[in-house]
Amino acid sequence: MRKITITGEFIKLDALLKFANMVSSGGEAKIRIAEGEVEVNGAPCLMRGKKLRTGDIVTLDGESVEIG
Repeated sequence: MRKITITGEFIKLDALLKFANMVSSGGEAKIRIAEGEVEVNGAPCLMRGKKLRTGDIVTLDGESVEIG
């Protein structure tokens, strides 16, 4: 599991997917989230604007990143 450090209080889910290079574009992030392929803390998340904070874990295609 990779750890991603953010400087603010939170990062939105679609932005994290792009920042962590888990998707190639914002459009791909939107589609993958809408289709239920992305998990946040072990549960599918359909909200691309979901605010992620320190300790949250995001998983896509078997790859996980933790917000640090």
